[in-house]
Amino acid sequence: MGRERAGGGSGPTSLKRDPGHGAGPGTLFLIATPIGNLEDITLRALRVLQEVDWIAAEDTRRTAILLRRHGIDCRLFSHHAHSEHRSAPGLVSRLMAGESGALVTDAGTPAISDPGFHLARAARRAGIRVEVIPGPSAILAALLASGLPADRFAFWGYPPPREGARRRFIESAMSQGCTIVVFEAPHRVLRCMEAIAAIDPEREVAICREMTKKFEQIDRGAARDLLERAGRGPQRGEFTLVIAAGRTKGGTTAADADAGSGGDAGSSTPDAERRR
Repeated sequence: MGRERAGGGSGPTSLKRDPGHGAGPGTLFLIATPIGNLEDITLRALRVLQEVDWIAAEDTRRTAILLRRHGIDCRLFSHHAHSEHRSAPGLVSRLMAGESGALVTDAGTPAISDPGFHLARAARRAGIRVEVIPGPSAILAALLASGLPADRFAFWGYPPPREGARRRFIESAMSQGCTIVVFEAPHRVLRCMEAIAAIDPEREVAICREMTKKFEQIDRGAARDLLERAGRGPQRGEFTLVIAAGRTKGGTTAADADAGSGGDAGSSTPDAERRR
């Protein structure tokens, strides 16, 4: 049976085909899944998850919870950070045989600080169609929740765990002329905030914890004040930090300067990402 084209209309046919019937390779779908609330998934994502031959998941147990919630029964393969180099060739072989598969991570979009890049690259190199099904994003959710300018921003992933490298990473990020978004592990989030406060104690930051979940928390303020409020106890949950752009000598942010000059705030730095 034929596959629906990207953005196709009503009445799509099933993605499942009989392997080896000569219709060519299948399709690899990179599917964004909920970052916390299981209702945050698109209708298109649910349809594709229902129709593919298999799903490669960062954690098959967590993905199984999502599938059960939505009544989806599909074969699962494990594909995580420690196995993606080993499992990618076998999955590519399945795609070449005519199967269609989906790649998902524990939360959010594959390959964004998560497994997925190696499989997607291997599939593309083999001439396999790779299609993205967009959806939930902790980066964009935190950016909008932060209250900081969102017309120009950059995502910097996770800071390095070692103190010296982390400080250099934070210094470089904070020197950019745009809002910065980073992920951080709960056991290192205080050390990350200490580095930010040491560089610029007045820099505005938003600490976003457990986005879209029952105990979602957004704490905004100067880095020094946030660090004092955080205390010394253990931190729990998933953290995304949003850091305001630095101020120029005239006391304005780079975004303010762009707005005043009538420039395009989305085009002046290659690291910045512009979203509409």
